[in-house]
Amino acid sequence: MTKHIFPQGALEMVVLRVLRAEPNHGWGIAQKIHLISRDVLRVEEGSLYPALARMVQKGWLKSEWGTSENNRRAKYYSLTRLGRKRLESEQENWQAMAAAIADILTNES
Repeated sequence: MTKHIFPQGALEMVVLRVLRAEPNHGWGIAQKIHLISRDVLRVEEGSLYPALARMVQKGWLKSEWGTSENNRRAKYYSLTRLGRKRLESEQENWQAMAAAIADILTNES
């Protein structure tokens, strides 16, 4: 199965969506994306951790140290109020863009 690369801006939206349910650490976020996408999307550490740092810097996420399921120290990320607003805005934009692309792909002219 072909692995797909995230379009520009999509990684942030997907991470925000995954964290909407509950805080998680980087590896957990990557695994959740992989699981929910049914093995279509994979997030590499080299993309995920810089994206998480950018989102913390923008105020969309906050982070704190905790203990993971396997008893290791891990940085947990959670959505801020600003992050929830950003997610809502990004979802609306994404849905409009996806609908427009679907219209183009199904247009018979």
